[in-house]
Amino acid sequence: MTDFQKEILEGIPQDRLPEAKPYEAKINHAPKRKDILSQEQKALALKNALRYFPAKFHEALAPEFAKELKDYGRIYMYRFRPSYEIYARPIDQYPCKCRQAAAIMAMIQNNLDPRVAQHPHELIIYGGNGAIFQNWAQYRLTMKYLAEMTQEQTLAMYSGHPMGLFPSRKDAPRVVVTNGMVIPNYSSKDDYERFNAMGVSQYGQMTAGSYMYIGPQGIVHGTTITVMNAARKQLKARGIEGSRENMKGLLFVSAGLGGMSGAQPKAGNIAGVVSVIAEINPLAARKRYEQGWVDELHDNLDELVPRIRKAVSDKEIVSLSYVGNVVDLWERLVKEDIHVDLGSDQTSLHNPLAGGYYPVGLSFEEGKRMMAEEPEKFKEAVEASLRRQVAAINTLAEKGMYFFDYGNAFLLEASRAGADIMEGGHFRYPSYVQDIMGPLYFDYGFGPFRWVCMSEDPKDLAKTDEIAAAVLHEEARTAPEEIRGQMHDNIHWIEEAAKNKLVVGSQARILYADCEGRTKIALGFNEAIRRGEISAPIVLGRDHHDVSGTDSPFRETSNIYDGSQFTADMAVQNVIGDAFRGATWVSIHNGGGVGWGEVVNGGFGMVIDGSEDSARHIREMLFWDVNNGIARRSWARNEGAGSAIRREMERTPELKVTLPEIAGEDLVNKAIKEIF
Repeated sequence: MTDFQKEILEGIPQDRLPEAKPYEAKINHAPKRKDILSQEQKALALKNALRYFPAKFHEALAPEFAKELKDYGRIYMYRFRPSYEIYARPIDQYPCKCRQAAAIMAMIQNNLDPRVAQHPHELIIYGGNGAIFQNWAQYRLTMKYLAEMTQEQTLAMYSGHPMGLFPSRKDAPRVVVTNGMVIPNYSSKDDYERFNAMGVSQYGQMTAGSYMYIGPQGIVHGTTITVMNAARKQLKARGIEGSRENMKGLLFVSAGLGGMSGAQPKAGNIAGVVSVIAEINPLAARKRYEQGWVDELHDNLDELVPRIRKAVSDKEIVSLSYVGNVVDLWERLVKEDIHVDLGSDQTSLHNPLAGGYYPVGLSFEEGKRMMAEEPEKFKEAVEASLRRQVAAINTLAEKGMYFFDYGNAFLLEASRAGADIMEGGHFRYPSYVQDIMGPLYFDYGFGPFRWVCMSEDPKDLAKTDEIAAAVLHEEARTAPEEIRGQMHDNIHWIEEAAKNKLVVGSQARILYADCEGRTKIALGFNEAIRRGEISAPIVLGRDHHDVSGTDSPFRETSNIYDGSQFTADMAVQNVIGDAFRGATWVSIHNGGGVGWGEVVNGGFGMVIDGSEDSARHIREMLFWDVNNGIARRSWARNEGAGSAIRREMERTPELKVTLPEIAGEDLVNKAIKEIF
C-alpha cells in the first residue's frame, strides 16, 4: 500500500497532530472575510470546528483555530492539509471497495488540483467563494468514507460535511450532496457569511460543490458559442455574413481571468476575434498565461491601446489581458474612441463585497484590506465603481457595441448600485441566455454535457472525441433545419478540441449536445469500454448551467416569460429524477452563477464501466435529465422547446407531456380591459 493510500484511509488522525503547515505566499489565497460573528457565534464556530477531533487535541487546536477565524474570517484547518499532492490520479491508484467511489475521489481531487482550483488551500474552486468543502477535516473524512464505501451504501454530504455512510442499494446514488440549503427567509448574503463562518453551510457554486469542475474548459464551449453568436448578430446587423472569416478583427472586451472567467480569452481565440480581458489579480492573470489560456499580459494602458489598434487592424486572432482594473480599461477605450464590437463582464459579481469585484481607484491589495477592515466603505466604493463602469459601457454601446450580461449578476448588481442600467423598467442590455443560449440551445435541449476519463490517459480522451464526432455527424444528417447550425458548430468544436489544448487537470471534455447526442455518445463510450478500446471507466456529467439543472431568473431561466422564472420546481424535480434513474451522485445547491439566494441548481455524476447496467442508466437518466427542462420550457410557451418536445414524443411513445394552448394577445388584452 502506498503512502498516498494510507493517508486517505487514515482520515482524520486519531493518535497525533500533523505538523502545522506554512502559509504559502505563492498560492492564490482567498481574501480575508469580514468579521460578522458575535462573540457567542465565534465560540459556536470554534466548538463546531473542534468536534471533528479527539478531545485530547482540543487544547492545542482551540487557539490555533480561533486565530484562523480572526485572521481569515473562516476556520480552514490548514494544519490538516494532506501531505501528498492533490490531483486526479488514475482510478486504480485509489484505495476502495467500490470503483464508483474511487471515481468520485478522483473528481474531488481534480477540483482541488492547484492548476484547477482558484484558492486551493481554502478549498475554493472558482467564483471567489465556490467551495467543495468548508475545511480540511471534511475533506479527509470524506475521502476515508469513500475508500470504505461499498455498493450497498450512500454517503450523505451536508454543505461539505460528510454526515455518514447509510445502508442503501446498488442502483441508488453513492453520494447525495446538498449545499447551502437554508430556510428561504435566511438566505441573504450576510446570512451566508454568518453560516459559513460558523461552519454550518457553504456556497457550492455549481460544479465546485458537486465534484464536477473541469477547469476553465468547463465553460469555454459555452463562451465560444456565445461570442460566435454575438459576433453573428453584429455582422448580420451590418448586412455581412456571419462566417468565421468575417469575425476576424472584431473586438471583444470583458473582465475576469479567474475560475470560470478564465475561459474568455481562449473562447475569443477559437471564435477568431481580438479579445481584451481585464484581471485585477496578478496571480490569476499569470496562471492563465502560463497555462496558455491568454496570449499576452499588459499592465500599462499606454502600451495596450496601440496593441489593440494593431491587432484589430491586422485582424489578428489574439487574446490580450489588461492586468488592472476593468473600469480603467473601459474608460480608456471611451477616451481613445476605440470601437468595441462585443462587450461583457465575468467578474464574480454574485459575490461583490467579498472578493468578487474590486473597485476602481484601489490597488488589489488595498481593496482586500478595505473589504475586511472597512466593509461599509468598500461597499460604497464598489457601487461607485459599477456606476462608472456602466457609464463607459453605455457610451460605447451608443456607438454600436453589443453588450450582454454573461450570467454573473452584472446587471443586477449594477442596478442595485444605482447605475444607469434600466430602460423602461427593464435592464437595457440582455442576458446571454435571453438572446443566445436560451432560444438557440437550451430550448432545443443542447447543454454542457461533459465527460472525464478515469484512466487519465490522453489516448482515451482522443478516442472519446472520435466517438463523439462520429455521433454528431450522423445526427446532423437528419437534424431539422432549426438546429442544423448548432450541430455544425458542435462538430467543429469537437473536431478542433485536441488542437485547442483545453485540458487543465484531468483528461476531460465539454460538448454542447442535445438529448439524442448525449445518449448516443455515452452509449458509444460504454461500448468502447466494454470492448477494451477505452481502458477505464468514464465519468459523465454536465454543468448545472443546463437545460433542466438550474432555476435562475437572471440567467438560465431568463428567457422564460410566463412568470415561473422565479420558481425552482424544475431544478428540484431534476435532481430527484436523476437520483432514481441511475446517477452515481447527485447534488442540489442554493446559489451558483448569480449568487446565494438568487438560484437553485443541481447536477449529477454517472460512472460508466461498459456494463449493461451502465447502458440502462444512460438511456433512462439522460433522457429525463434533458427532457424535464424542455417540457418546462415548452409549457412556458417557448416555441423552440415546443418543437423539440413534440419531436421527442414522436420518437418516444411513452413520453406524454402537457402542451400549452396559445391564447391570442388581442383576446387576452380585451378581457383584462373589460373586466378590470
